[in-house]
Amino acid sequence: MSLLNPRRGDLIAALGEATATPYFIYRLRDAMLSDPTGRRILRNRPRINSQTLSLTSLRSFPKNSVGRAYAIWLDREGVTPDTRDSVKYIDDEECAYVMQRYRECHDFYHAITGLPVMVEGEVALKAFEFANTLLPMTGLSMFAVTRLKPAERARFWSTYLPWAVGNGIRSKEVLTVYWEEQLERDVDELRAELGIERPPDLRETRRAMREQARLAKEARDRLGASVA
Repeated sequence: MSLLNPRRGDLIAALGEATATPYFIYRLRDAMLSDPTGRRILRNRPRINSQTLSLTSLRSFPKNSVGRAYAIWLDREGVTPDTRDSVKYIDDEECAYVMQRYRECHDFYHAITGLPVMVEGEVALKAFEFANTLLPMTGLSMFAVTRLKPAERARFWSTYLPWAVGNGIRSKEVLTVYWEEQLERDVDELRAELGIERPPDLRETRRAMREQARLAKEARDRLGASVA
C-alpha cells in the first residue's frame, strides 16, 4: 500500500528501512563522511522538530529566506516537523541516525522546491530524492504515479520526472546540507549553490488548468444555448 500512497508516512518509513539495508544506507553514510559538513552533522546529530526549530521565529525571517520559506510551506500544507516516525529497524546507530536525518530533512526539500504534499507533488519529490540519494524506497514510491489522473501522469512524465532526474543527479548530496545553519540564507542563492532549479509551480499549474477547463465549459454551454 505504501507504494501507492506516498502520504502514508508509517508505511513509507517501514519500507524505507527494509530496503535501505545493507548497501544503500551505508552509501548515504559514506557520502556524509566524505563531506566536511556531512561529518559535522554526523558528529553533532542535530534533530529537526518543533522543539529545536521555533516556527514562530522562522515566520518572522526575511521574505525570501530559507527559514521563512520552510515555515510558510509547513503552514500552507498543514503539516509540522513532528510527523516523522523514529527509525526502528536499522541496528547500526550511526546509520539509524542517517535515516532519521533523511526523514526530518524531507520537508526542507519540499520547501526549497515548492512542491506540495498532494500525491502529484510527493511523487515528483520522491523521484528527485531517488536520483539524489539512491534510496530504493524513494524510487519504489514512484509507483504512486498510477494513482494520478491521465493529465497528471502526462505532466509527471513530460515535466516533473525530467526535472527530478536532472536536478537530483546534478545537485549536491542534499543530506550533507546543515539546514539549521542555512535558515537566514536567501533561498534562491542556496538553490543555486546546491544546483537545484525550482520546478514549475504545481499548485499554480493545476489552478490554471482548472480555470481553462471552466472557461472551455462555459464556452461550450454558451454555444449550446445559442444553437438551441
